[in-house]
Amino acid sequence: MGLRVGPVRRGEGRTPAVVLIDPKFPHNVGAAVRAASCYGLGQVWFTGERVQLVGERRLRLPREERMRGYQDVQLCHSEAVFDAFDRTAVPVAVELRRTAESLIGFVHPEHAVYVFGPEDGSLGRAVLGLCHRFVIIPTRHCTNLAAAVYTVLYDRHAKRVAAGLEQINTVTGRGFDEPDHMADAVGVT
Repeated sequence: MGLRVGPVRRGEGRTPAVVLIDPKFPHNVGAAVRAASCYGLGQVWFTGERVQLVGERRLRLPREERMRGYQDVQLCHSEAVFDAFDRTAVPVAVELRRTAESLIGFVHPEHAVYVFGPEDGSLGRAVLGLCHRFVIIPTRHCTNLAAAVYTVLYDRHAKRVAAGLEQINTVTGRGFDEPDHMADAVGVT
C-alpha cells in the first residue's frame, strides 16, 4: 500500500474505488483499505486533514493499519478527488437521504466510485452535487464508517458473483489454513 499525495490528473483514478470525505480516524481509513483489498478494488481516496498519518514525512497509516497483504491498494490523499476520475466514473454517495436507493435492490455501476461521509457528519452539498447515484444501507441504526465500506463492497461482490461477472473470492492458496480449533487460530495452548 503506497500513499499518493499532491495534485491529481484526470485518469489517475481507477474504478471501482472508495472515497472517504474528511474521515476522522486513521483506523477507519485502514479498514477501508483492508476492505478494498479483500474485494479487489485498487484505490482508496480520502480528503481532509483530520486523519494524522505517521512517520517522518507523515506518509503512512499507523503500524496496525499497514499490513503487507494490502499492498495491492493505493491510498490517495487529495482535496480534488473527483478530478482524478474520467467520465466513465459513477460517483455513488452512501448517504441517508429520502430519495436514496436501498442497497438491497441497488444495481452497482461497473465504474462505481463509492463516496462515504465522515464518521461525525454527512456529505456536504458540494460533494452530493457531484454524485450521480445515492444509496442507503437499510439498517435499524447507523453503522460506523468501516462497517459501511465493508457492507457496500461485499454487496457489490456478492451481486457480481451471482450475475457471473466475478469469481467468488477465496483465501485458498494464499497461505491460509483453517485451524481445527479457535485456540489454534489465536495461538492459545
